[in-house]
Amino acid sequence: MIKIISWNINGIRAVHKKGFLDWLSRESPDIVCLQEIKAQEIQVPAEIISLPGYSSCWNSADRPGYSGVATLSRKKPLVVKRGIGVGVFDCEGRVLETEFEDFTLLNIYFPNGGRGPERLQFKLDFYDQALKYFLALRKKGKKLVISGDYNTAHQAIDLKNPKENENTSGFMPVERAWLDRLIAAGFVDTFREFNQAAEQYSWWDMRTRARERNAGWRIDYHFISEDLRTRLADAFITPDVMGSDHCPVGILLKN
Repeated sequence: MIKIISWNINGIRAVHKKGFLDWLSRESPDIVCLQEIKAQEIQVPAEIISLPGYSSCWNSADRPGYSGVATLSRKKPLVVKRGIGVGVFDCEGRVLETEFEDFTLLNIYFPNGGRGPERLQFKLDFYDQALKYFLALRKKGKKLVISGDYNTAHQAIDLKNPKENENTSGFMPVERAWLDRLIAAGFVDTFREFNQAAEQYSWWDMRTRARERNAGWRIDYHFISEDLRTRLADAFITPDVMGSDHCPVGILLKN
C-alpha cells in the first residue's frame, strides 16, 4: 500500500515545535503533502529538510511568512514542477507537482476567498486555471492524485452549519459549483467513497474554539482521476491529531 497524507500545518516552524516529527514517525506515510508552510526553505528546521528516509521538495511564496507547500516522499520523484505557469498564482507558492512511476501528485494550497471580493475572484480564477491544468495533464495520459486544502466544503454534510454559511466564502454556491465541475470532469472525492457520515471535518475555527464542539468544515481533500479508482483502498480523516487548525487527511492506494 501507498499511504499519502495531506495536512495544512499552519506554519512548518510552529508545527515542528508541536511534535510534527513524532507524528510523522508514528504515522509513517509514504508521501506527506504539507500546505501553508509559511517559510522559505532556508528557514525550515534542518532536521525536517534532511529527514532520514524522505526526499523533500519545497515551493515557498515570494511573500515572507505566507502560503507555501512542501512534499516529503520516501521515493524521490522522477520530476518536480512548481506552479501551473500563471505568474499571479505561482508567486504565492501554491502548487507542487511531483511525478512518480505510476501517478502524478499535485500538492495544492487553494486560495482563501474570505478576505473580500478581490480575493474571492482570485480564488475562482485560480480554480478555473487549476482545472484547465488538471485536464491538460490528463490529456497527456497522467494519472492524478490532487491533494491539499481546497478551502471549500462541497455539500451541506461537509460543515456543521450549512444554512448559516451559504454566503460565506468556503461554502458559497459559486465555489461549490467548481467542485461539481471537478467531479464531472472525472475526478473522485476519495473520502466519500468510504464514508457518507456527517460531522467528518478537517478544519475548525480556532477563534471560536470550534474544535471543542466539533463545529468544523471538511475542506481538505484527496481527489483522484477515475483511472486510479480501482487502486483506492481507503480514505480517512484523523481529527485527533493536533498542531494546526486543520487535521491530516489520508488515502491508501494499492501498489
